[in-house]
Amino acid sequence: MPTSIRLAPETDRRLERLASQTGRSKAYYLREIIERGLEEMEDYYLAADVLERVRKGEEPVYSLDEVERDLGLAD
Repeated sequence: MPTSIRLAPETDRRLERLASQTGRSKAYYLREIIERGLEEMEDYYLAADVLERVRKGEEPVYSLDEVERDLGLAD
């Protein structure tokens, strides 16, 4: 699905320079940046959501001792 974005002139120049120096297209780098950035944002926001639920007491938490015991790793 085609999507349009407006880049700041300096960002566009940097992207153009990278593309021309490496022989790849600007679209290639934009896809790479979005895919990697999206993964990082998903990790961050999903973790923040879980942390908020923990703080509200809506998400169970376990101590290291409990986890080791349940997994049969306790001494």
